[in-house]
Amino acid sequence: MKISFHGADREVTGSCHLVECNGRRLLVDCGMFQGGRRMAEENAADFGFDPARIDHLLLTHAHLDHCGRIPLLVKRGFRGEIITAAASRELARLVLLDAAHLQEEEAEYQSRKMARHRGHHNRQWVEPLYTVLDALNSLDFFGRTARYGQPLDIAPGIRATFVNAGHILGSACVLLELEEQGRRRRVLFSGDLGYSGRPLLQDPTPPPAADVVVMETTYGDRLHKPLQPSIEELYEAIEDTFRRGGNVVIPTFALERAQELLYFLHEGVRQGRLPGAMQVFLDSPMAISATEIFRHHLDCLKPGAVKRFGAGEDPFAVPGLHFTRETAQSMAINQIGGGAVIMAGSGMCTGGRVRHHLKHDLWRRDSSIVFVGYAARGTLARIIIDGARTVRLFGEEIPVRARIYTIGGFSAHADRDELLAWYRHTGRPHHTHPGARRRPGHAPLRQPPAGQHPGGDACHRRGVHPVNRGRGAIGRRGPIDRHSIVYSEAGKGRRSF
Repeated sequence: MKISFHGADREVTGSCHLVECNGRRLLVDCGMFQGGRRMAEENAADFGFDPARIDHLLLTHAHLDHCGRIPLLVKRGFRGEIITAAASRELARLVLLDAAHLQEEEAEYQSRKMARHRGHHNRQWVEPLYTVLDALNSLDFFGRTARYGQPLDIAPGIRATFVNAGHILGSACVLLELEEQGRRRRVLFSGDLGYSGRPLLQDPTPPPAADVVVMETTYGDRLHKPLQPSIEELYEAIEDTFRRGGNVVIPTFALERAQELLYFLHEGVRQGRLPGAMQVFLDSPMAISATEIFRHHLDCLKPGAVKRFGAGEDPFAVPGLHFTRETAQSMAINQIGGGAVIMAGSGMCTGGRVRHHLKHDLWRRDSSIVFVGYAARGTLARIIIDGARTVRLFGEEIPVRARIYTIGGFSAHADRDELLAWYRHTGRPHHTHPGARRRPGHAPLRQPPAGQHPGGDACHRRGVHPVNRGRGAIGRRGPIDRHSIVYSEAGKGRRSF
């Protein structure tokens, strides 16, 4: 039994873990790296394994950093089976086709840019990472549908159970029960973990006991702001902006965040906190389609939300809500001088329609930009949040004069206390690896002494070992054992713990 990590280790994106057992090779996730030019190079590089030799891919959820390289995996030879939850299957189709379209657009833009510099006759075409056709082809490899709590026999000696992670619609932790040459191991992959007490999604299900745990620790060194004060801050930001006569631009993740924001805006109008005449634009075809998928999977929602749908009330239907699928409709929004809430992707402002809205509203002192999600290093969102005075958009330097809000309580990720609570349910695992989805430079996950912030080397005293992401011959890999996990780096630097 062996496990190796090929993404989302000491970094936030690119989740991809390889498990080998009984001559079978299976992946848990195959996500895209996000956050700048270096990440684009990471995406195009070798996986660190032969895609043609992978037998199964278990997909924890449909965020791009967990599923985004699936078309590339298929393009490079994967012919196995992809297994995921029903909602994740539908959402992954949306995400992959949208990503492919953006890849094609970016390749076309770079090709035109090179042609301008080199002359028409020396034009060189930039190839996209994958095309829409590649994405469509990859959908053919989605096979069995996983149901929460119901074990699936993947192959002899390999059984998988998906457990509700409460992160986004269809998200799951994956428990692998492995048996090889008389040895049995229970390996638990957390995927991305949500937190309890949200209005729409069911709370994460407590995980089963495991011998080895590979868990995300994106926010393992901090606590989130409570949800209700965050909702109040959102309402105040909107009210203040409308008083100044401007627009509110919210860079929005299409999956989960867009739907929760619609719910909170709906509640704000219903409670009289927000004006009923407020114009709200969901300017994201993917978010619009994802909202429809929510309505198809009421089994993933809390009973209160299901009851409201059953009573004929749509908690996403904000008065004055406009779904803008067409480009012309999106462009028309920029003619509105004030009084509008504009929700558009992408959440990190790396692409999508939000960049056009930023071009029209960032320079306006009466407008506001409200960030409600994580912004990776190197992204436009992070640059704005970090206080840039100007940003470059579509070849122009745009001054940042709008009021910038960063509201942290809407995160779909568990914070330190929620992570620790989840971890305690796993029993006493022999090894835990908080390398999956770990922000660079953040402190290790641990229970801090009273009055102290998490950090230091207490992580190692607890037997929690961060591991480095590897690729190919330099990928860290080793046997899954009750007493030691050995990782090798190109046959050197062998380490056991």
